[in-house]
Amino acid sequence: MCRNIHTLHNFEPAATDDEVHAAALQFVRKVSGSTKPSKANEKAFDLAVSEIAHITRHLLEDLVTTAPPKDREIEAEKARARSMARFARV
Repeated sequence: MCRNIHTLHNFEPAATDDEVHAAALQFVRKVSGSTKPSKANEKAFDLAVSEIAHITRHLLEDLVTTAPPKDREIEAEKARARSMARFARV
Protein backbone atom coordinates (compact mmCIF):
# COMPACT_ATOMS: atom_id res chain seq x y z
CA MET A 1 0.00 0.00 0.00
CA CYS A 2 2.68 2.56 0.91
CA ARG A 3 4.23 2.43 -2.52
CA ASN A 4 1.30 4.61 -3.60
CA ILE A 5 2.44 7.46 -1.38
CA HIS A 6 4.32 9.91 -3.53
CA THR A 7 6.82 12.58 -2.57
CA LEU A 8 4.92 15.80 -1.95
CA HIS A 9 7.77 18.18 -1.06
CA ASN A 10 9.39 20.65 -3.45
CA PHE A 11 6.97 20.49 -6.36
CA GLU A 12 5.53 23.30 -8.40
CA PRO A 13 2.63 23.71 -7.96
CA ALA A 14 2.64 22.71 -4.30
CA ALA A 15 0.86 19.58 -3.08
CA THR A 16 -2.91 19.93 -2.91
CA ASP A 17 -5.02 19.12 0.12
CA ASP A 18 -6.35 16.09 -1.78
CA GLU A 19 -2.81 14.76 -2.31
CA VAL A 20 -1.95 15.27 1.36
CA HIS A 21 -5.19 13.53 2.42
CA ALA A 22 -4.54 10.60 0.04
CA ALA A 23 -1.04 10.13 1.50
CA ALA A 24 -2.44 10.24 5.05
CA LEU A 25 -5.14 7.73 4.12
CA GLN A 26 -2.58 5.32 2.65
CA PHE A 27 -0.43 5.64 5.77
CA VAL A 28 -3.34 4.91 8.12
CA ARG A 29 -4.43 1.97 5.95
CA LYS A 30 -0.92 0.51 6.14
CA VAL A 31 -0.51 1.03 9.88
CA SER A 32 -3.99 -0.29 10.72
CA GLY A 33 -3.83 -3.19 8.26
CA SER A 34 -7.27 -2.28 6.98
CA THR A 35 -8.37 -0.57 3.79
CA LYS A 36 -11.86 0.00 5.16
CA PRO A 37 -12.41 0.10 8.92
CA SER A 38 -15.32 -1.56 10.66
CA LYS A 39 -18.11 0.66 11.96
CA ALA A 40 -16.61 0.31 15.45
CA ASN A 41 -13.24 1.67 14.24
CA GLU A 42 -14.45 4.15 11.64
CA LYS A 43 -14.31 7.21 13.92
CA ALA A 44 -10.75 6.45 15.11
CA PHE A 45 -9.65 5.72 11.52
CA ASP A 46 -11.09 8.98 10.16
CA LEU A 47 -9.63 10.99 13.04
CA ALA A 48 -6.18 9.50 12.42
CA VAL A 49 -6.36 10.37 8.71
CA SER A 50 -7.41 13.92 9.53
CA GLU A 51 -4.67 14.47 12.11
CA ILE A 52 -1.94 12.95 9.94
CA ALA A 53 -3.02 15.08 6.97
CA HIS A 54 -2.91 18.17 9.21
CA ILE A 55 0.59 17.38 10.50
CA THR A 56 1.76 16.52 6.97
CA ARG A 57 0.59 19.91 5.71
CA HIS A 58 2.57 21.61 8.51
CA LEU A 59 5.64 19.52 7.66
CA LEU A 60 5.45 20.49 3.98
CA GLU A 61 5.08 24.17 4.88
CA ASP A 62 8.07 24.07 7.26
CA LEU A 63 10.55 22.13 5.10
CA VAL A 64 13.20 24.20 3.35
CA THR A 65 15.44 23.41 0.41
CA THR A 66 17.84 25.16 -1.91
CA ALA A 67 16.95 22.85 -4.81
CA PRO A 68 14.69 24.26 -7.51
CA PRO A 69 11.11 22.92 -7.42
CA LYS A 70 10.40 19.87 -9.55
CA ASP A 71 7.88 20.03 -12.36
CA ARG A 72 5.00 17.58 -11.88
CA GLU A 73 4.62 16.84 -15.59
CA ILE A 74 8.31 16.09 -16.09
CA GLU A 75 8.39 13.83 -13.01
CA ALA A 76 5.23 12.02 -14.20
CA GLU A 77 6.81 11.43 -17.61
CA LYS A 78 9.96 10.01 -15.96
CA ALA A 79 7.78 7.66 -13.89
CA ARG A 80 5.92 6.49 -17.01
CA ALA A 81 9.24 5.84 -18.78
CA ARG A 82 10.53 3.82 -15.79
CA SER A 83 7.29 1.84 -15.75
CA MET A 84 7.47 1.11 -19.48
CA ALA A 85 11.07 -0.07 -19.14
CA ARG A 86 10.23 -2.19 -16.11
CA PHE A 87 7.14 -3.88 -17.52
CA ALA A 88 8.01 -3.99 -21.22
CA ARG A 89 7.41 -7.35 -22.85
CA VAL A 90 10.36 -8.82 -24.70
